[in-house]
Amino acid sequence: MPSAGSPGGREIYVEFHVQGVYCKATAIDPVTGTEASTMGPAGAAQQHALAEAAVRKLKYVLQKKGGGA
Repeated sequence: MPSAGSPGGREIYVEFHVQGVYCKATAIDPVTGTEASTMGPAGAAQQHALAEAAVRKLKYVLQKKGGGA
């Protein structure tokens, strides 16, 4: 998922794992392999919000590590 303001202008991958009524969204920086996850309801309308939250969390983690954003 290309994201405006992605670390270093590169892509961020987002994957979803649905189990029952829960969905786990994981954002992955392909360059460093750093991952950040968030969980929420499995509703289709919620997945976009979960993806955005996971991307924000990944950017925060990369910034803390000094690896981008």
